[in-house]
Amino acid sequence: MANGSVNGRETKMAEGGNDAELLKEKANKYFKDKDYENAIKYYSEAVDLNPSNAIYYSNRSLAYLRTECYGYALADATKALEIDKNYIKGYYRRATSNMALGKFKAALKDYETVVRVRPNDKDAKMKYQECNKIVKQKAFERAIASDEIKKSVVDSLDIENMTIEDDYVGPKLEDGTITLTFMKEMMDWFKDQKKLHRKCAYQILVQVKDVLSKLPSLVEITLKETEKITICGDTHGQYYDLLNIFKLNGLPSETNPYLFNGDFVDRGSFSLEVILTLFGFKLLYPENFHLLRGNHETDNMNQMYGFEGEVKAKYTAQMFQLFSEVFQWLPLAQCMNNKVLVMHGGLFSEDGVTLDDLRKIERNRQPPDSGPMCDLLWSDPQPQNGRSISKRGVSCQFGPDVTERFLEQNKLDFIVRSHEVKAEGYEVTHSGKCITVFSAPNYCDQMGNKGAYIHLRGSDLKPEFHQFTAVPHPNVKPMAYANTLMQLGMM
Repeated sequence: MANGSVNGRETKMAEGGNDAELLKEKANKYFKDKDYENAIKYYSEAVDLNPSNAIYYSNRSLAYLRTECYGYALADATKALEIDKNYIKGYYRRATSNMALGKFKAALKDYETVVRVRPNDKDAKMKYQECNKIVKQKAFERAIASDEIKKSVVDSLDIENMTIEDDYVGPKLEDGTITLTFMKEMMDWFKDQKKLHRKCAYQILVQVKDVLSKLPSLVEITLKETEKITICGDTHGQYYDLLNIFKLNGLPSETNPYLFNGDFVDRGSFSLEVILTLFGFKLLYPENFHLLRGNHETDNMNQMYGFEGEVKAKYTAQMFQLFSEVFQWLPLAQCMNNKVLVMHGGLFSEDGVTLDDLRKIERNRQPPDSGPMCDLLWSDPQPQNGRSISKRGVSCQFGPDVTERFLEQNKLDFIVRSHEVKAEGYEVTHSGKCITVFSAPNYCDQMGNKGAYIHLRGSDLKPEFHQFTAVPHPNVKPMAYANTLMQLGMM
């Protein structure tokens, strides 16, 4: 009798294992079709049926990487290695997750393991060398930073004496001043995949740094009853979709103000064109064109996801350093009519944060790993009450009760944030108190999502949502300039 029950258990376990394998195969198909949400769903079901299979965790880890849930990806890769410490793909996944989170030393350790076990693996060797180079570079930068007060790139530039060659027929700044004519010419020039002269690019950067550095960390504006503002979410280097926003909604002007809510660069391979266009409009309409910092306006992200590589490929390392300086002066949040707060990420890891706390943030730096500045750039909403560990591995996730308490304490109506791809381009959660807007349609040429922007009017501040789809762009793939370590393959 006892033997029969043992055999029965074994049969059940075998059936569970077979079912789990079928779920894994189903998930693999969804992954291949780039439907990562369903892939995660079925990998999770496979894990539930057979929680001791390292492959299921490893595969789900890669799906999480594709959806930028780096914290979850790291946890799954770690779990795979707890189950099987000899599972080499687990080390790859964990290294990639740590790289995405800017934890380069931890990533290097895992790449070392892979190279030791697979000395003839060229891909592993290349990733180890690339990661090692970054670790050494970071150590060098820290050493320099502690030796002297960092000088601004602006101090070493002689823009006045930069010559514009006779064969350059593109747009130029007249007396160093941005005009609407210049902006239209520059946008057309970029549309034809032509490069703005470096003198003009430097002029824009130096001037916009001056404008941004005079702004507070929390920008506060008042919309009159008849006024309307357009809020756009992430644009991520998708220049041709940015042009489409202006086509659909009109060019920025004193009577058509915009707010772009961070993540202008990285991933998409036309980030320079996007950011120079946005900076140009900021200079043309400083009171009516607003820019907030996203988590991708930071050195670590730019190093991994393409912007640094793009600037170096199209201009120079010195110009990237100046971009880095400018990004540090981007404001972190914007409040409209004392009722609506806009930020890139979301709310805070602790209760009690006030608008006054946001006003006091010293933002001219790379973001810290925790605290209000980090949360403004990185946090995400969740459907359940309370807070939980971030799926991204940075900041937190906050529930409707957290949103309710924050709004009540600060006498606000709702928040608008970006930071997450949404199938419809926007999402309304937390009983209408937390709105997400994302303006990069068919993100990375693969997500199939719509883009959206929001109209807010001074009379009632009731959000109106406008959706749009991706437009064709030249045959340059996203992530074309990204660090080779982030070129993820299904290993």
